[in-house]
Amino acid sequence: MSKSRAVVELTARFDLGGDDKIRALSLSPISDSQTLVYLGTSSGSLILLSLDTSTNIVSRLGSVSLSASPVESIFVLGEERGNVLALCNGYLFLMDSLLSQPAKRLGGLLKGINVIARRVRGRDSSSTDLLPSEISTDSSSSKKFLQLIGAGNRVNDVKGKDFRHERVHQGHYVFAVAIGERMLLIELQCDEKEGLSGSFVVLKEILGIGGIKTLVWLDDYVIAGTVKGYSLISCVTGLSGVIFTLPDVSGPPLLKLLCKEWKVLLLVDNVGVVVDTNGQPIGGSLVFRRRPDSVGELSFYLVTVGDGKMEIHQKKSGACVQSVSFGPQGCGPSLLAADEAGDGNLLAVTSLSKLIFYRRVPYEEQIKDLLRKKRYREAISLVEELDSQGEISKDMLSFLHAQIGYLLLFDLRFEEAVNQFLKSEKMEPSEVFPFIMRDPNRWSLVVPRNRYWGLHPPPAPFEDVVDDGLMAIQRANFLRKAGMDTPVDEEFFSNPPSRADLLDSAIKNITRYLEISREKDLTHPVREGIDTLLMLLYRALNRIEDMENLASSDNNCVVEELETLLTESGHLRTLAFLYASKGMSAKALAIWRLFTKNYSSGLWQDSDDLVPYLHDNELIRLSGKEAAAAEAARILEEPCDPELTLQHLSWISDINPLFAIQVLTSDKRTEELSPEQVIQAIDPKKVEIIQRYFQWLIEERDYTDPQLHTSYALSLAKSALECVEVQNGIPEADAGGREAHDCDVGSISLFESDVRERLQTFLQSSDLYDPEEILELVEGSELWLEKAILYRRIGQETLVLQILALKLEDCAAAEQYCVEIGRPDAFMQLLDMYLDPQNGKEPMFKAAVRLLHNHGESLDPLQVLEKLSPDMPLKLASDTILRMLRARIHHHRQGQIVHNISRALDVDSRLARLEERSRHMQINDESLCDSCYARLGTKLFAMYPDDTIVCYKCYRRLGESKSVTGRDFKRDVLIKPGWLVNR
Repeated sequence: MSKSRAVVELTARFDLGGDDKIRALSLSPISDSQTLVYLGTSSGSLILLSLDTSTNIVSRLGSVSLSASPVESIFVLGEERGNVLALCNGYLFLMDSLLSQPAKRLGGLLKGINVIARRVRGRDSSSTDLLPSEISTDSSSSKKFLQLIGAGNRVNDVKGKDFRHERVHQGHYVFAVAIGERMLLIELQCDEKEGLSGSFVVLKEILGIGGIKTLVWLDDYVIAGTVKGYSLISCVTGLSGVIFTLPDVSGPPLLKLLCKEWKVLLLVDNVGVVVDTNGQPIGGSLVFRRRPDSVGELSFYLVTVGDGKMEIHQKKSGACVQSVSFGPQGCGPSLLAADEAGDGNLLAVTSLSKLIFYRRVPYEEQIKDLLRKKRYREAISLVEELDSQGEISKDMLSFLHAQIGYLLLFDLRFEEAVNQFLKSEKMEPSEVFPFIMRDPNRWSLVVPRNRYWGLHPPPAPFEDVVDDGLMAIQRANFLRKAGMDTPVDEEFFSNPPSRADLLDSAIKNITRYLEISREKDLTHPVREGIDTLLMLLYRALNRIEDMENLASSDNNCVVEELETLLTESGHLRTLAFLYASKGMSAKALAIWRLFTKNYSSGLWQDSDDLVPYLHDNELIRLSGKEAAAAEAARILEEPCDPELTLQHLSWISDINPLFAIQVLTSDKRTEELSPEQVIQAIDPKKVEIIQRYFQWLIEERDYTDPQLHTSYALSLAKSALECVEVQNGIPEADAGGREAHDCDVGSISLFESDVRERLQTFLQSSDLYDPEEILELVEGSELWLEKAILYRRIGQETLVLQILALKLEDCAAAEQYCVEIGRPDAFMQLLDMYLDPQNGKEPMFKAAVRLLHNHGESLDPLQVLEKLSPDMPLKLASDTILRMLRARIHHHRQGQIVHNISRALDVDSRLARLEERSRHMQINDESLCDSCYARLGTKLFAMYPDDTIVCYKCYRRLGESKSVTGRDFKRDVLIKPGWLVNR
């Protein structure tokens, strides 16, 4: 059973005195401070009381006698100066609200009434007006009695009406009354101007339902309770159905309309079932401690009374949150009435002749009471319930979450405290700064001094909070042993935590709060405090990865507050990341350079250990030195001082040349580096780095400096010579002076292709280098193809052919070079080289035959015969020479054919022109112009090639190239077939 809390408190009491008992009760607020109370007694009297809620004084205003039988029900109609309807002795009585006039009894059909219920329309309800379509104004006497009433007759205060519109304006009220075996749906009309001249109209009669003890009418359905069970009746169709039946041994039925949810509570002994307007159960059952005599609604609570006790239950769970005794046990049935029309804070209960008033305790006071008793879960549940019911504002909700969070924090429940802080939208993250850093500090002035309700001590560092909390637990334990009750959590007694565990929990949870708070829109000083304190908390938890992630990201940390602490604790990597993020590149680079020297620290005991590094969104693992060099390179890739780049470029290249290349070829740099200074900063032995830098400048930056192109070519040529020497096994002249970069298998290569391929490609693509300077370097080497390219640059055709044909024996390249020269003597020169290679080399007859076969038509046969060597085998030469002669004759005859065809076409065109000019056209008196259709007669006319004839006037208008048909002879030439084509 949950502990009780004060939901309501006693306000006032009233006693009728004598033997008269209260049988009916109704409350009607008329102002914020005054409520009218109507009491129906067992002697048949109706008494009016007034309760002043500001002074809690109950005054008797008047009374009226209705009958000798008890008053069973009271309804207050209208607001101020309204009427009161009471059920007594089976009749309805109508009175003014102040009971200043005698009661008027409503006669006619309304007698022998068992139960009465007023119709209630739900919120946003689309309930039907009671308008039977079969009833009309011309009803005959053969209709039923009720239809005759509706036709306009007036008998015994019953007057007819037109049912086409159900009146819902002020002064008209709809009720359901149970009389014996039938139920009438009536409309009561009370006109304030006419005083108590009330009349009613029967809207519908429903038969076949007897023994009704209680009624509730909500929208289009009436729920009726009988001794057998509960039924659902449609006020539109009159059809009824059983919701459920009651057990054989059961108390009388009891219904309660829940106005806030527009649901109905049905009771079966001590079990309550909530149903909707259609009679369908909603949610689970509510189990009360005893069967209630009466049920009321107080905000989101259900109030039950019976056997001298009043209990307040939660609507959702049915749990009892408060129990109040107001009378002796066995005192008879009790009544309950709530101020449902006003602010809903007032309750009245009866015990015999006594009337007791209770007022709901303000929610703030309820929550304060729970918090003082350290019943945090109940306080949180109450706050959430208030929020779900819309009873509190967003600002108040945020305030309550923060207040509960502070109390939980000082009660050493750090996880729950932070959960409450996160639910508070108005709580400033800077409010937790004093728990992390002692005052005074940089952010003391940005911390709001909110005291809330004053239920918790002022903020203090977590060490003090934990120490004070542990002392409170020890004190409570001592008091408990002394027999005193203490509000300390049982968990702390059964499993007392250690100071270290509590501090760890506090730091972890407050870290979680600050991490989430970073996403809020905050002022710059608060952002600085959050990030700086987060770094301190990460350091305390030794969360190195989180420290480095925060330092390397976009952060608002204050370096001055952290650099000393991080240096002393050995978190130099974090400090380097922090320097870099704040633009302090020089300090960051100094730390990374220190790491490459195998500097020993708390976090860097072995620089050769593999550490994670994020490269192009891919996590790779590098050695300690490489990781340091990579981070330094990442800094230098960004815009920074060129002098700083040149200063650190050397040691980065010593660790990994790839990182140096990333620095030199960065596209993020706004200020270009001087190539001369870069070359001076790099060790001359690191030839590949220099070459890669030259390549980037020329190919991607489009540098056109001839000296730069020449330097790049010379560097490539030197590397190529070294590779040739290594491949040929020639010992280096200067041992240790140069490196064969592309030939060392163990070195890191910066290029995908070898050095000779890069040299050849560059020599062919660039026109800006000095070929003679390169030739001077490679003149005596075996770089024949490179020398061929250079000789070609300076126009040495013979040397190029000698290299291609004789040194490289690349016949295809030699022939292609001759084609590029475009002169026949080049082919003759190449043929002469093949036939007479000199230097003791055998003639290259196959190459000569290939040349004659591919390009023989370009050579003079006589010169070829003169060049042929007597030693050349006749079998090889005969076929080639014969082919040359045949090709020669073919070309000659082909030329003759072309010449004759050209002459024939010329003759054909001349003949066609002559025929066109010699044509005649006969014009008579009937001839018409093809454009204006005028008679030509003796007029001048013109004829176009398509045989159309126009007068001279139209000819001037159309022009000489465009005919009447629209054809333009300049664009669309007309060709007539000549004799050559026809033949």
